[in-house]
Amino acid sequence: MTTDSNALLASDTTAPTPNRHRIQTTSLAQEAYRVLQRMIVHGELAPGERIVEPVLCEQLGISRTPLREALRMLATEGLVTMRRNRNAVVTRIDASELEHLFEVEAGIESLAADLAASRMTNTELKRLEALQERLERLLAKGDRNAYFELNQRIHGLIVAGAKNPVLEETHRSLLGRLERARYLALDRLGRWQESTEEHREILEALKARDGERARRLLADHVQHTGDAIATLNRPYP
Repeated sequence: MTTDSNALLASDTTAPTPNRHRIQTTSLAQEAYRVLQRMIVHGELAPGERIVEPVLCEQLGISRTPLREALRMLATEGLVTMRRNRNAVVTRIDASELEHLFEVEAGIESLAADLAASRMTNTELKRLEALQERLERLLAKGDRNAYFELNQRIHGLIVAGAKNPVLEETHRSLLGRLERARYLALDRLGRWQESTEEHREILEALKARDGERARRLLADHVQHTGDAIATLNRPYP
């Protein structure tokens, strides 16, 4: 290697990274996105509520640039509605849209279960069983938030077990709106018990490598959640 080449390599390794600040901002935006998504899903930011940027910036300890990027990400999920020259608002829940969302979700997750029955490894199935056992303990404790988070992990693990990146990405694109709906469904304590029992049946079908049964059970499970939301005593905001 020539001296000029060595000098060029040395200069490359010591040159400043022009995108350093942008990467950090993106990281802040991602973190703000995760926090705000949780706040919306859990109802801390209510449907129809205005997003007051100075208040959230102070609360999250960030500037407006990463906050606005986070809001744009939430808008792509349908959780936030951006308004020209006005404050963004938390998107209201639409009953008819939820019905359509759960129809799509039932199709996606049931297909994932069918594929996962033959594609999940034994290690993945053992992990799923361990999560199921934790879910049952959280049900007994009545820990709503922890139960919800673990429930979401279980659904995600089954979808990932299908080993189909397109299916997984399609599922991920719907998660924001569906998570908020599922959290509402947990307002009915009776659904916790039903949901946990349904999860156990799905697990057993996957362990038996019975794709058809896993598909049917998961489709029914998702639809039952949708039905529970539709029959909540309180009206949609």
